This record gives sequence, structure tokens and C-alpha cells, in this order.
Amino acid sequence: MVSAIYHRRALPIFWELLNKEGASSLAEQQKVLRPVIRLLRRYKLVIIGDREFHSVELAHWLHRQHLSFVFRQKQDTTFREKRQKFQSLKSLKIKPGMQKFYRDIIWTQNQSFSRFNLAVYWKRRYKGKQEEEALYLLTNLDDCQSTVSAYSKRFGIEAMFKDCKTGGYNLEDSKASPDRLMRLILLIALAMTAAWLQGKRIKLQGQQAYICRTQERQRNRKRHSNFWIGLYGHSWIVAFNECQEWIEELIAYVSNKRRFYQKGLRAIKLIQQPF
Repeated sequence: MVSAIYHRRALPIFWELLNKEGASSLAEQQKVLRPVIRLLRRYKLVIIGDREFHSVELAHWLHRQHLSFVFRQKQDTTFREKRQKFQSLKSLKIKPGMQKFYRDIIWTQNQSFSRFNLAVYWKRRYKGKQEEEALYLLTNLDDCQSTVSAYSKRFGIEAMFKDCKTGGYNLEDSKASPDRLMRLILLIALAMTAAWLQGKRIKLQGQQAYICRTQERQRNRKRHSNFWIGLYGHSWIVAFNECQEWIEELIAYVSNKRRFYQKGLRAIKLIQQPF
């Protein structure tokens, strides 16, 4: 599956079912990437992928098309710096909290491809949690900070897969045939996009405070994504409709709150407007 990541949320664009287990091949990866690259050719793209898409061949193919990329590598991947001997990535000396950037690295002993860069980053211990290993990132970007920042967007894909599997859509439990599964994925993609667009519009209207707490103390990032606000905006309206009679009875006893109640009604009206 190929997705576009925007505001920490991945939206599925193109996918294909494989009738096998294990890693995908270079040809299969190119097959799903080509239509997306054509679709988004007017934008500046950075193609990112986990260790499933670690191949140097794929990096070389993207580089020839003048596209930026960041791919996580397996620890046993070999490289050579300058005229030194080939060594595995796990032989690099790095500790939690450290980052290093190597330029013009020769990758793998088996093939002769263009030289690419290597960013090595091991996140420091944070709130009692420590990452088990460092990130080894193959890239044609120019510095470590840009590389790590680009790869960190990949966790929007993890959030998308969680939604598909156990976070609400329960795709794995459908046990559908391949044809029906493709249709279900399409419906989920449309539903995700609609929820994201709805959340974005609610934010532009300035009505998100009715749905969630937008900020918390000691929290630098916004609390909820456009996708979350879009979903729970609908739930908030459903809950209001179920309790509207009770709410109006209560407002009758506290008339000084009626002004705020009217603002809430206006928010509901704006949220329910069609796209």
C-alpha cells in the first residue's frame, strides 16, 4: 500500500493484494509506486518506507527519477565508507541519544549502484521508555535532521493500519475473499478521507472546541488529528440528538446558560453542512 502522509495521518492512495507471504519484490514495489508518482508529480515528494522497502535497487530507481527517499535498513546490511572494508550497519558504534550522518556511502557488496547517504539515529530514553535499537536510514537527503524528520512521518502509517485492523474498521476480522477485501479497503479509504476532510473543515470553522480539548498542559503538540475530530464530530452530534430533550429541560432552569447553548446549536449546524 502507498499512502500520502499529511498532518501526521496517512491516507491510502494505491494498493494491491499479493498472493504470497514474505517481502515484496522490486517489481511489485515499482508497480504500486508508479501511479502514485504520476498522480502527485506536481508536488515535491519524499518516498519513505520501513525495512520492507529496504532495497538499494528501489533507492537507485527513485534517484534516477529525481525523487527523494528515506528507507530504513536492516542491521545486517553492508556498506563501505571511502576506501575502508565493507562492514555491517550493526558494527557502527552508537548509543541512545546519538546521531551520525555519513555521506556518499557505497551500499552492499553484491551490486554497484550510486552512492547514497546514511543517517544513524538512536532516540534517547524518554519518559522511562528506551528504543531497542537505532534507526539506520538510507537516503539521498543532505543532512541527518531532514532525514530523521522525514522518516518520523512514517508513524502516521502505523496509525492508519491500526485503524484498519483493530481501531474501528476491523478489516482483519472480515475474513473476506480477495475481491470483497479490495472493495472493503476502497470503502475504508473513502471513509478515512471523508473523516479527515470533515475534521479539517471543523477546524477552519473554529468549532473543534465543542468536540475535544484541543490542548493539554505540558503537551506541545495538538491533542487530536483532523481524522479524530472528523469522526468524533459525528459522534458528538449523534449524542446530542439522543439527549436534546433533556438538555432543553435543563436549560429552562438555568437561563443564563442559554447563550452558550445557542452557540452549540450554531456549531452543530455548521458541522452538518454538506461539503
